Parts: sequence; C-alpha cells; structure tokens
Amino acid sequence: MRNLNNIPKVISESKSIGYPINFKWTKRKIDQLLDPLEGNEDLENTLMQINHKGSMGLTAALLEWVYWRFNGYTKHINDTKKRIEALWCSIENREQTNPLLFDTDLDMPATGSVNGALWIALMDVRLIDVHYRKGSYFLQNELTGLVLLARHIIPKKKKFDQWLSETLTKLILQYPCPYKNHELSNTDKKVYDSSHEPAISREFFFDSEFVCTSETSQDALHNFIDNLDLKANPFVNYSQGILVK
Repeated sequence: MRNLNNIPKVISESKSIGYPINFKWTKRKIDQLLDPLEGNEDLENTLMQINHKGSMGLTAALLEWVYWRFNGYTKHINDTKKRIEALWCSIENREQTNPLLFDTDLDMPATGSVNGALWIALMDVRLIDVHYRKGSYFLQNELTGLVLLARHIIPKKKKFDQWLSETLTKLILQYPCPYKNHELSNTDKKVYDSSHEPAISREFFFDSEFVCTSETSQDALHNFIDNLDLKANPFVNYSQGILVK
C-alpha cells in the first residue's frame, strides 16, 4: 500500500466509492457531530485506551474513509488527500510537518451534505492535530466526532462497524495508552511526549495479512512516505530536509 491510489478492500466493499450521497444531513445531525461527546461515553472511553501514535494512525485511516466517500463530489478532496499524507508523516516526525490549518475563521457553512460533512471531518482532524502537537493527554477525545461522522456517511455501516471494532481491539492490544483517563484532570497542563511510541503504518488498518511488529511497521511507514511527492504537499515541511533518512 505504497500510496493513496491503492483503494483499501474494505472501503471498496462498503460501497463508499461513487455511491449516491443519500445520507441524512439535518441540523440535528450536524449539532450531534459538532458536539459528539454527550451520549458516546463508551466510545470515548474505548478511544482513550489507545496511545497517541495509534490515535493519529486511526485519524488518518478515518479521514481516508471520508476521502474515498467524497472523491469526485467536491473540489476540496485533493486537499484532503494531502492532509492524510501529512498525518502519516507526522507519525514519523511531527516536527517536519506543518499544522493542518483549516477554516480558521469558522466561516464555512456545515449545511451541505458533502462540503458540510467534509468541513466537520477536516475540523475534527485539525483539533486532533492541535492536541497531538501540544502533547495533550486528552488527544483521543477528539477522535469521537470523526468516528461518528465517518460511520454516518458510509452506505454499508455493518462493514464499517466490523472494521472499526476489529481495528480498535487491535489498537488497544498493540498500541495501548500508557496512562489512565480517570487519573487526568482538565486543568492539568502536563505535556505527554509520544516520540518514544512505536511507529504504526497504513497497513495496520487496511491490510488483513499485514504482520505488525515494530520493524515491519517502521518499514511500511517509511515505504509509504518514500512514495509521496513531499515537495507538492504544503503540510509537509520539506525545507528542513528529507523526512525519512
């Protein structure tokens, strides 16, 4: 899976690509996605069991579900692809990626079923990126809305649910969070350093035959980044040198 031109099998099987945009997009649904924590405590608690690099890998994978669902429906999709690439680069070295800035004035309406849903997805990713860069102990909380949005727009939800359940189980087992949610305080200003955490690759999420070890994950991540056009991606700080050495 050297680049994003390779469509994951599970995404193809979920009828995500080219399927009519027929999901409900109401003010109530928009409000639920913009404020997703209420009523989704179980999901939030599950996500808190994953470490930071595992969470960033999940972010990239969820955004890829969104990317393929809306591919061909909006002109903003190429920008989304570059953000996915940058997320994987940030797992390797976040210092050589730029913040995933998006609609800093919050002036894009979230009413349209395509651009509105994409706006919420990219805003979720922006918040996740901010927490990752800050070393926030509450990074994982921000994934809740992205999970709910990705599920909402997918035609075959059972396929997505199966993928998500299996993925979360593997993440908790192989990329566990080293701290406990109940021990945290919202007023705590401590910074978590995730640089020591093991690498995670796109194959972990989309290749059922991938054998995940520290070495295979690092190699797969490097292989993916090596096949990107880093100079063409504004979210990768190529000026500081080659990302992978």
